[in-house]
Amino acid sequence: MTDHTVSAKPGTVHWGRFWSDLPPVLTIADGDRATVQTFSGRAITLPPAGSGMTVAPEHCEILDAGLPGQAHLLTGPIAIKGALPGDVLKITIEKIALGADWGFNVVRPAAGTLPGEFPVSSETMTHIPIDQAKHTARLPWGATLPLTPFFGVMGVAPPPEWGEITSIQPRLHGGNMDLKLLTEGATLYLPVHVAGAMFSCGDGHGCQGDGEVCITALETALTGTFRFDLLKAGTTAIDHPRAETKDEIISMGFHASLDTALQIALRQMIAMIRERVDISETEAYQLCSLAADFAVTQSVNQEKGVHGRLRKSLFQIT
Repeated sequence: MTDHTVSAKPGTVHWGRFWSDLPPVLTIADGDRATVQTFSGRAITLPPAGSGMTVAPEHCEILDAGLPGQAHLLTGPIAIKGALPGDVLKITIEKIALGADWGFNVVRPAAGTLPGEFPVSSETMTHIPIDQAKHTARLPWGATLPLTPFFGVMGVAPPPEWGEITSIQPRLHGGNMDLKLLTEGATLYLPVHVAGAMFSCGDGHGCQGDGEVCITALETALTGTFRFDLLKAGTTAIDHPRAETKDEIISMGFHASLDTALQIALRQMIAMIRERVDISETEAYQLCSLAADFAVTQSVNQEKGVHGRLRKSLFQIT
């Protein structure tokens, strides 16, 4: 295993897009590890002078470069040698470090889960100080939030026939999943659609509630260390992103309808159960009703998300 580093700078980042023809900023071998720096936010999201919050000069350099695009600032893509369509990219999230002493949260009048219901005529931007040593953030009204950082966006290139797509919606390539369970120690599995897989990440979140209801989490800079392993076609096959932690397996479903997103996440969980234990589909369906927890991942990205969680200990049959 070789360790690599990708610093965020104008030549290694792109704004809010996934597509198969974007050239890699780094190529690594199967089993290698990469530490990836990310920033979040445009000039309008930076804390004002005199706030006591520090803006990294690299972040300013990226903003000054005037790169095209919008939405999320993503670092990458990273190509994995030997990755081919039909493979699965296993991404082990080994470490996530806070990269700034501030973050921000936004309310927009016509966005979020309750569009038009709040008395704001323009975007409301709240800057929130972060204590990097204590892993906490202090809200303007005094409450202190514990931080469990994760990347809102992690994805590979979509199928070539999709063309260039925005990073706003989560889809089969991953992307803006906003799943707060994908923190240190978790493992993400993504289906590979193009040679090299082409992994990008960004949209750092210091913390987030399930639902992400007002449209953003605590958006902040993060640096992540990932190990990339290829599961070759024929040994493993998946058609949706999935994940696991030390104690749980995690399914995901994305759709404009929350009902359909739940159905997708449920079907995925049934399939994941049957890969681990020799029971019928009906028995796996029953197990989901008895023991799996399904929750709204986010309701604000047009394609909504639902995730399911099930304890691994249930498969340790005695």
